[in-house]
Amino acid sequence: MLKSMTGFGRAENTRGETTIVAEVKSLNGKQFDVNLKISPLLKPYEFDIRNLLQQSLLRGTLDATVNVRQNGANRPVMINTELARFYHQSITTLATELNMPQEDMLNVLMKLPEVVTPATEQITEEEWKEVEKVLKAALDELDAHRQDEGQMMAADLLVRIDNIESYCVKVRELDPLRKDKVRQRLESLLAEHVGKENVDANRLEQELIFYLEKLDISEELIRLENHCRYFKEILHEADPAKGKKLGFVLQEVGREINTTGSKANDAAIQQWVVLMKDELEKAKEQVLNVL
Repeated sequence: MLKSMTGFGRAENTRGETTIVAEVKSLNGKQFDVNLKISPLLKPYEFDIRNLLQQSLLRGTLDATVNVRQNGANRPVMINTELARFYHQSITTLATELNMPQEDMLNVLMKLPEVVTPATEQITEEEWKEVEKVLKAALDELDAHRQDEGQMMAADLLVRIDNIESYCVKVRELDPLRKDKVRQRLESLLAEHVGKENVDANRLEQELIFYLEKLDISEELIRLENHCRYFKEILHEADPAKGKKLGFVLQEVGREINTTGSKANDAAIQQWVVLMKDELEKAKEQVLNVL
């Protein structure tokens, strides 16, 4: 199972005069990073909300919003009478000094800061359970999006790795021909500059063996095939958080492809190496978004 790091989830529930809304958006990121916006009523539960987000989403850059709206009769308020008296005294004094009218003073006082405040600064435990339920519903929706996108990414990654393996087979087919070309080129150069009759056949054979060993790519191709096989095995593992592991394997795949290209010394093989690198880059771009 493969999961993407991008997704969106939203859930809402209205109970009486209380409405709870949770929205979570996730983008790719190396670690777990969350930008959390919550209602003041939920401040005592901020740590619980962050823990729930991290346990559910594991990794990524998150934007999460959890709001609790209390409307109508279910929204108790408190009037700070002492502050209102202070405001009234100051406004009355100023109005008298400036010879200004003092009508509708109550309406003015009610709009001043902190005169009217919510009667409760936090929600009950029962209400928190409802908030938790709504948040989990939003996270479930986001997780479903991650899984859907992850399936498409897994299919695309398999295509990329299959292509690299098929190109590896082509390189294996060309490898014996490459060795023959190297032998023929060296013999031709020696015959041209030294003379065929002056060449020591035994010494030539020793030098050819030494030279061909330096250009041998069989070990690189074996390791490349093993890395591709291991990559597929990881894709089918049950653990959803495998993006970093897949990235490390692709680094090893790239190392073997580069070594093969540098040692090949053959134009035909280089063409297949270029195609391998193209598939590898596409796979790397996809893995950056894997959980």
